[in-house]
Amino acid sequence: MSISSLIGPQIPLLRRYARALTGSQASGDAYVAALLETLLADPNLFDRSAQPREETYRLFSRVWNAMPLNGQSAGQSAPASLPDRRIEAITPLPRQAFLLTAVEGFDSARAARILGVDGKEFERLIDLAGREIGAQVASKVAIIEDEPLIAMDLENLVESLGHEVVGLAATRSEAVALVRAKRPGLVLADIRLADGSSGLDAVNDILETFGVPVIFITAYPETLLTGQRPEPAFLISKPFRAETVKAIVSQALFFNELAHPAARRSA
Repeated sequence: MSISSLIGPQIPLLRRYARALTGSQASGDAYVAALLETLLADPNLFDRSAQPREETYRLFSRVWNAMPLNGQSAGQSAPASLPDRRIEAITPLPRQAFLLTAVEGFDSARAARILGVDGKEFERLIDLAGREIGAQVASKVAIIEDEPLIAMDLENLVESLGHEVVGLAATRSEAVALVRAKRPGLVLADIRLADGSSGLDAVNDILETFGVPVIFITAYPETLLTGQRPEPAFLISKPFRAETVKAIVSQALFFNELAHPAARRSA
């Protein structure tokens, strides 16, 4: 099989991983593009005997960790842009270990191979990630979801992390009213809502007047991971796992805390 046929099916979910790792669509997609350019230059880097998704993520990790920007070279001057400063402030390998297992669903052995570390070192990275993310400040969360049972599940998961759910909304108008009234620190939004309205439209309305990190929830993640238009940095697939929700909530709040530390402390 050609390299394109092996790696092509992996790209949508790799975009999800890259965006969660960087905190933005633009940065995440840029790293995916860098991987593709690397493979075009040297297709022999891809181990055809390995499982294609695992091998794609392994090579992506090589590209990511080769960048001095991502904390691999000591003594670098601080990057000028805000996204670069966010990335520079993060402990890289523990975050990758956490996302690979909690969000991307790799077991510890495969995730360790992706990162090029042994099992003992991988366990240490997971422990560090847990402590780093556990240091998150508590936040207020609004949930936009039209299915009551799913909304309750999300509410319980968010509260188990120490956050406060300030309200549930099932339609676009309810969502906008809720967020404007409660001004949460995070929004979880389903794509398709009860009255036929769109969670995307609700979030666009919200973001016109209020900046807040948003996690989208959808049964069709590939439709929002094309790289062809403005798309979510944080995305949860339905049906979701509890570990995935907890991981993505922590990632979104982690980047928001790094971006706005003073505002968060005064809240």
